[in-house]
Amino acid sequence: MKGFLKGFTFAFAGLRAGWKGQRNIKVMVVLAALAVALGWWLGINRVEWAVVALACGLVLGLELVNTAGEKLVDILSPEINLKYGEIKDILAGAVLVAAVFSAVAGLIIFIPYILNS
Repeated sequence: MKGFLKGFTFAFAGLRAGWKGQRNIKVMVVLAALAVALGWWLGINRVEWAVVALACGLVLGLELVNTAGEKLVDILSPEINLKYGEIKDILAGAVLVAAVFSAVAGLIIFIPYILNS
């Protein structure tokens, strides 16, 4: 049990490391907070909350993976290397795909409420 709980310590340290010096994660957190505030204000239902929570979690989680991948690439290849640059591009692309589809889900959820209010 002690090892299991220690894993949370490492996970929170990872969250702090992802937050420090990373503008994109901060932007994503602000957008997630805005989605939550809008959902609260519009009174979305439980299923819609689940979609919003999953979308926000997916984008934030992938942004952390992207950050870790970029740091790893920078360690492995401090000099510019096109192959490693491609890896960074793919990681960023994964975040972009999740963010775009999360935005679409948000529009599907929020627009009917906004139009009917």
